[in-house]
Amino acid sequence: MDFWRCVCYYAIVGIAMFFAGRLIAGHSFRYDSFPFRPFRFERDGQIYKRIGINRWQGRAPDMSVICKRLMPPKKMEGRPDRARLLLMIQETCVAELTHAVLCAAGIASFWLWPGAGGVIIWLVYCAVGNIPFILIQRYNRPRLVKLLRRCPEHEGENRH
Repeated sequence: MDFWRCVCYYAIVGIAMFFAGRLIAGHSFRYDSFPFRPFRFERDGQIYKRIGINRWQGRAPDMSVICKRLMPPKKMEGRPDRARLLLMIQETCVAELTHAVLCAAGIASFWLWPGAGGVIIWLVYCAVGNIPFILIQRYNRPRLVKLLRRCPEHEGENRH
């Protein structure tokens, strides 16, 4: 019973955070500031190549494929323009924040399933359902920012 209570809780929180993420997606995050700026040890996302992220990230579930009307597509065809790159960079910030909040909210499983079961399900929830997606965002954002810096600037755009 405790297992299913945790599963139901994670489903409800996950759906709520998805919609919260869509609501905050229009806000501007400072991708060049903490916590979204790359840490030195990440070497602009290159550290993640050591865990093969460039090989497996394409196989991770993509909500933009499932919820096409609610999210911009992640696949970029051709050469993206500045506005598209800014949108994608902001989306990486939203996704990272959403998955970090889900990890924190998952701690409730300690009360829903007291003892080792709650701890184990939370660790699995973080390790499988959230941390890989945080790493994907931290790997892709510096690459998108590098592309953005190569784009010519247009009048009237906000610079981050």
